[in-house]
Amino acid sequence: MEKLRDQILSMKPPDPLLLAIESSCDDTSVAVLRGSVPVSNIISSQLVHNQFGGVVPEMASREHMRNIRAVAEQAILQAEVSVNQLDAIAYTKGPGLPGSLMVGASFAKGLALSLGKPLISVNHMEAHVLSLFIGENPATFPFLCLVVSGGHTMMVMVEDWNKMQILGSTTDDAVGEAFDKCAKLLGLGYPGGKLIDDLAKKGNPKAFQFPVAKTAAFCFSYSGVKTSFLYFLREKDPKWIEENLPDICASIQNALLKPLLDASSKALQEFGISKLGIAGGVAANSSLRIHLGSICEKMGANFYFPAFEYCTDNAAMIGRAAYFKYQQKMFAELSEGTESRLAIGHS
Repeated sequence: MEKLRDQILSMKPPDPLLLAIESSCDDTSVAVLRGSVPVSNIISSQLVHNQFGGVVPEMASREHMRNIRAVAEQAILQAEVSVNQLDAIAYTKGPGLPGSLMVGASFAKGLALSLGKPLISVNHMEAHVLSLFIGENPATFPFLCLVVSGGHTMMVMVEDWNKMQILGSTTDDAVGEAFDKCAKLLGLGYPGGKLIDDLAKKGNPKAFQFPVAKTAAFCFSYSGVKTSFLYFLREKDPKWIEENLPDICASIQNALLKPLLDASSKALQEFGISKLGIAGGVAANSSLRIHLGSICEKMGANFYFPAFEYCTDNAAMIGRAAYFKYQQKMFAELSEGTESRLAIGHS
């Protein structure tokens, strides 16, 4: 009897079931996690913005309202759980589009209130960093992280899940925005980062020279290269552009990625941390992964990168970040608001 009691006391409690919601921009996403492991991760992309070459905020919030319930139901169904089994509800607090954030937060609060479950607010950018803890080869603290997306480009020192410091960020445009702008100028459509990446694989990255911004420390600047690319295309015949499209894509991609590669190499040398991760939508870029992997291999550093499905905005990364908070019982109040300009280290 005493042995049975000891066995019962030593049994590990089941991992909590977390439902996470991401709605910071134009992707409506809901995930269910068993502890730190995603068991579903549904993403509904808003194709309505394609015709405008960028996200229209008012349309984005309306699309979130239209889609969020169906996406949540699909996530719960795929996870094969019931809503009553959930232990907590997580949502993106910021940064992001105000209307889009409000839709996700309101849905999360309503669900948490109706179920009597705790609420967890998550910093979207910190969640990108912590997406490196999803999967079979998770990062380990401390590490350096290059965060690259449509709205952000920054080098971050990550000492713990709740201790991150921005070493440098973009002084104007983000690299993801620069990719999309260049793709739009080429008539490739939106979003254009992947389209440029795919075409670049067939081209010569040294065919054409575009200016690479040189900034202090670990800061970045992309406004100049975008302007240079615009003037370059203005002087060319459309037929010539079409014939040389792979070389053009490879060359502009080379110019956009070089500052990221230089900063990563410098950070590994300067801070003596032999671990580097990449996160955010541009982390899916194949050339960036290959070159950073090569840099880390030469420098004897570990290289972490998320699976493709966790690079773009997704609820699984929100849930993974929320799990750290759940373990510490760091719950949000229903009165807590959203913040469109929430920075890393201020969650």
